[in-house]
Amino acid sequence: MASRTAEPTGSIETALAHARRMLATRPDLAIEQAQEILRVVPRHPATMILLADAWRARGNQLHMAGDEAGADAAHMQALNASIADPALLHAADALARNDLPVAERLLRERLKQAPTDVGAIRMLAELAGRIGRHRDAENLLRRAIELAPGFAAARHNLALLLHRHGNPAEALTQIDRLIAGEPDNITYTILRAAILGRLGDYHAAITAYRAILDHYPRQAKVWMSMGHALKTVGQQDESIAAYRRSLTLEPTLGSSWWSLANLKTFRFTPDDVTAMERALTVPGTSEEDRYQLEFALGKAREDAGEWQASFGHYAEANRRRRRALLDYDPAHVTAIVDRQRATLDADFFAARKGWGCPAEDPIFVVSLPRSGSTLIEQILASHSQVEGTMELPDIGMIAGRLGPGGIMQLTESDARAWGEDYLARTAVQRKHGKPRFVDKMPNNWTYLALIHLILPNARIVDARRHPLGCGWSLFKQHFARGQSFSYDLAEIGRYYRDYVRALDHVDHVLPGRVHRVFYEAMVEDTETQVRALLDAVGLPFEAACLRFHETERAVRTASSEQVRRPIFREGLDHWRNFEPWLGPLIDALGPVLTRYPDVPRGA
Repeated sequence: MASRTAEPTGSIETALAHARRMLATRPDLAIEQAQEILRVVPRHPATMILLADAWRARGNQLHMAGDEAGADAAHMQALNASIADPALLHAADALARNDLPVAERLLRERLKQAPTDVGAIRMLAELAGRIGRHRDAENLLRRAIELAPGFAAARHNLALLLHRHGNPAEALTQIDRLIAGEPDNITYTILRAAILGRLGDYHAAITAYRAILDHYPRQAKVWMSMGHALKTVGQQDESIAAYRRSLTLEPTLGSSWWSLANLKTFRFTPDDVTAMERALTVPGTSEEDRYQLEFALGKAREDAGEWQASFGHYAEANRRRRRALLDYDPAHVTAIVDRQRATLDADFFAARKGWGCPAEDPIFVVSLPRSGSTLIEQILASHSQVEGTMELPDIGMIAGRLGPGGIMQLTESDARAWGEDYLARTAVQRKHGKPRFVDKMPNNWTYLALIHLILPNARIVDARRHPLGCGWSLFKQHFARGQSFSYDLAEIGRYYRDYVRALDHVDHVLPGRVHRVFYEAMVEDTETQVRALLDAVGLPFEAACLRFHETERAVRTASSEQVRRPIFREGLDHWRNFEPWLGPLIDALGPVLTRYPDVPRGA
């Protein structure tokens, strides 16, 4: 082949020009020409760019010829060569500075010139993920690994994206493929353990974390992750030990301090409080660690009955956390509810009667977080015919695919297909073959019309709690993701009002469709409420549902320890200890508070 590469050249410019002429028709020869130049002038920038273009063109050529393995190898060579590409270097710098408009412009210009540049595709996917365009990010990453199946970084990004956004089964497939090639890569094995937890296989996740820690015992965040899994399966002492081990290794790790606080039955020692206060003074403690430490100190002071000091820590934690949520706009939720009330009337549903998948499997429990939904799920999951799963993201993902106003364009066949799709997607979470299962994603209250259309025989339960009890509980809770409304008292009040308005509308246009459970009534007269709940979801009474605290199952929410105890009433009025500081919440709630549990006319 060497004799066919290039005629003798008098200069690098001449050789480069000759290589460029061969690029479109004989990229293999362009590669050889570029390599010859680089033997004379190593790392020559223009030649490195041309070499990347030539390998990319060769990959496209092999792909068209059906040689997928050869195409993959060529695209990987292009990726390696493109490291010196100034356009990609400038885009990477813009991404590092979080200058997303500049990064997007540079990457789109690059992809206009070289549509199969897998490095640029992956960087654009990262940008899309940062601004919340997760579907775009997924499509871009799939394109990158379609072009270059050996592009491990893009496949890892895809596995992480799928894990975080509701497709853990495929995430596991992707990460297993990576591990097959690099079995000792700790990043991959840690993600695999997290995915197993997402799939509900917590014991396998714990086993995986233990195996990692046998080899890497100083991984503080792995100890913390194992603590999460142990907590979920009810091994509280072991989970506390894991969290404490992580803090021995990394004393400023705010997420482990908050994880201890989030064990609602756990109590900090005075030494713990001193250690947390000391961590806040350590230079370099991250903003995320700081607000989680503040949340944990709020819990410590609250348990000690130091109400004002506790509120001060909670307020500082929320101030810091809210500041990080620059894109949250409470008016967006209000607009969604306004649109639903204006367009989804009784005639809309009457015209679509009988649509959807007729399966009766799902029981949706909707609510605001911290409203007793986990208690309701635990009661239902204690029934012989019902399986508890987790807060499933699938309805929200379906709504996202339909887009704003998409429900208005839904056809009868679409409605059935989406209902069947939901059942197929959630099947991975159903481990025990029971005929019914609970989906307790609280935010599904915004999608009740969609649920009704695609799953008309699914049962819906609304878990409602006193606005101040719920609002205060939200304010003192740090959520790992989502619930952006919960870090400001006035915004909590506005969100609660929107939730009540939305459910009030459903009650009017679909009377009897939603069964409502008031947390206070469940606490005061448990058996009556349990019997009514079971009747509403079409199940015969079983005494085990009154002994819900004896049911052994994984519970992922902040109430995981509380639902493993008999029902208690001491938390009903706990918010009164903080009432002097709840003015913004009270004002924002308005008549929704003063009329509770009744709903003001028209909400």
